[in-house]
Amino acid sequence: MQDTATDTEWTEVIKPKRNLLDFHFKEIWRYRDLLFLLVRRDFVAAYKQTILGPLWHVLQPIFTTITFTVIFANVAGISTDGIPAPLFYFTGTLIWGFFSKCIQSTSGVFVGNQQIFSKVYFPRMIVPLSTIVTAFIAFLIQSIILIAMYIYYYCQGADIHLNAWAFSIPLMCLIMGVMGLAMGIIISSVTTKYRDLSMFVGFGIQLLMYCTPIIYPVSFIPEKYRFLLLFNPLAPVVEGFKYSILGVGTFNANMLLYSIGVTIVLLFIGLILFNKVEQKFIDTV
Repeated sequence: MQDTATDTEWTEVIKPKRNLLDFHFKEIWRYRDLLFLLVRRDFVAAYKQTILGPLWHVLQPIFTTITFTVIFANVAGISTDGIPAPLFYFTGTLIWGFFSKCIQSTSGVFVGNQQIFSKVYFPRMIVPLSTIVTAFIAFLIQSIILIAMYIYYYCQGADIHLNAWAFSIPLMCLIMGVMGLAMGIIISSVTTKYRDLSMFVGFGIQLLMYCTPIIYPVSFIPEKYRFLLLFNPLAPVVEGFKYSILGVGTFNANMLLYSIGVTIVLLFIGLILFNKVEQKFIDTV
């Protein structure tokens, strides 16, 4: 009797251990269909059994903008450098919401998907990548509102103007998305063993927002304290995003290079931790 096992051609070999620097990018590309399915799943699951459905993508930043305008512009009297307050706050909320969604969605990858991970094999990085794509689609939808607001205030004579840095907006979005992914998978990797960190994520993101020029311009900070923003890699990206669209701010291209450098380092650390935890997280989750 012929041994059929020896005639079988294996196309995939699953190994329990691998090099921490082995990221399997080609394998992720082969599973791109699964990536699109997960993106669709995220959209359907997020707004299933809701009345307004995907309109929440638009309503959430609008409500946030109204709140910021009433509290910080009208009550606190914080300057927006001559930019109409709703437009100023919506612009900052838009880019920050994208980053916030990225880090929140990826920070619970292992804990939230343990049932799937324990039953079927596929590149685990597909899951956090799908959340980044979902967040970016929401960002594009919300950008339509920003364009409409921009046209309205421009026709009203507001002192706003695009500049050449508008061509770098895709790069800034990429930096925010990758940084959110990197920080998210770092948190996700650590929370498989230390669940306490997951309780800190929401508060940490909120605290980080107040350390980033979202609800205030850089000019609002006394000049002797502005150097503190240099330690926040998100600040140059947010300031550059507002500068490219509104034409105001203290954007420095060199600071954007700093943000890129920090993003690369965080991503490298995140991928190593993700690879390490992926091999044995079922035993600790």
